[in-house]
Amino acid sequence: MPPRASKLQRWTDLIAALLPRRYPATFEEIAPSVPAYCSEATHHGARMRMFERDKDELRSFGIAIETVAFDDGEAVGYRLDTKGFYLPYLSLAARGGKAGSTPKKQDKYGFRALASLMFEPDELSVIVEAAKRVVALGDPVLTEEAQSAIKKLSFDLPLPEFDSSADAPNMMAKSQSMPMASSILLERSAPYPSPRAHFIPAPDVFTALNDALARRKSVTFDYHGMATNSTARRTVEAYGLFFLSAHWYVTGRDTDKDELRNFRLNRMRNIELNPARSQTADYEIPAGFNLRGHAKSRHAWEIGGGVHENAIVEFLNPAGAAKAAARLGVAVDGATDRRRFQFRRMDSFARWLLSFGGEAVPVEPPALVEEFQRQVRETRAVYAGNQQ
Repeated sequence: MPPRASKLQRWTDLIAALLPRRYPATFEEIAPSVPAYCSEATHHGARMRMFERDKDELRSFGIAIETVAFDDGEAVGYRLDTKGFYLPYLSLAARGGKAGSTPKKQDKYGFRALASLMFEPDELSVIVEAAKRVVALGDPVLTEEAQSAIKKLSFDLPLPEFDSSADAPNMMAKSQSMPMASSILLERSAPYPSPRAHFIPAPDVFTALNDALARRKSVTFDYHGMATNSTARRTVEAYGLFFLSAHWYVTGRDTDKDELRNFRLNRMRNIELNPARSQTADYEIPAGFNLRGHAKSRHAWEIGGGVHENAIVEFLNPAGAAKAAARLGVAVDGATDRRRFQFRRMDSFARWLLSFGGEAVPVEPPALVEEFQRQVRETRAVYAGNQQ
């Protein structure tokens, strides 16, 4: 057995040997239940040192193994603090706020002496709704953790039905006069950057767009495009607003290009609503359009006016957020540590990769690699300047 597996086996055996004991046990009493501690090929002193190391490592993981001195003062025993090892019992509150059935308390060593944690029925509903909101964020790691937590709680509690594929409720805030499709949607797609002044739209933009969405009036505005670094007058039939990676966007049909486009609000100026027939709608939102689905499928580096470009990204020992990010890409044949992405905005995609602190590095195309290295150099320069 490999050393790592051997140690894990010893830990498991030691915990299993201590759990059923109601009173402290000496090493000699514990050893027969842990094969590694009674091997004749190992000296007694070595076995004791192995036992002490195992105890210390388990304690570092939060498993409260106590050392107890016996009355004679010469021998010591060991016990597992069950109150520190087990979770409290979970029970549903009955009518009148009284707890339902709880285990009978026996003695200070038995696990039945643990306290119970009581939930009201409405609190169980809140737990399930909170889990749905976590799943709605679209982060694979958080989704897996939320689903696992609900499964565990379901063993002890009568939780409401949990459908992880359903949309979380109350995630959309809309004007009373607006149909569902034109609502305002908040989505998270990346770690929230610090607020910066140039992220904030002009004061009149939200007011004008809200009016346009409520009355289905087309809007015309000056828009500064990053790809061309120029400003042009645009006319849009707005379908809805969404928040993505610290920016507000309006999505709708660009009447000049006759296609669905996204526009960042802080690049919009001099916005005007169509004044003709003010009480008559200029357009209808397509029946098949879903704002949540549209926004959830987008990342900041996918939004833009350019064509999609392919990128290969290498993930170096990814964990946490980087591991979740890798799942957004497509597997590359013959390279388990590489994923394929599509992007429109090279600078934004490079900045997104930079946020993973070296765990995600672009390999192709060369222009993306160069942009990524440029941002690395500039970032280092900023921090070097702050240290002087």
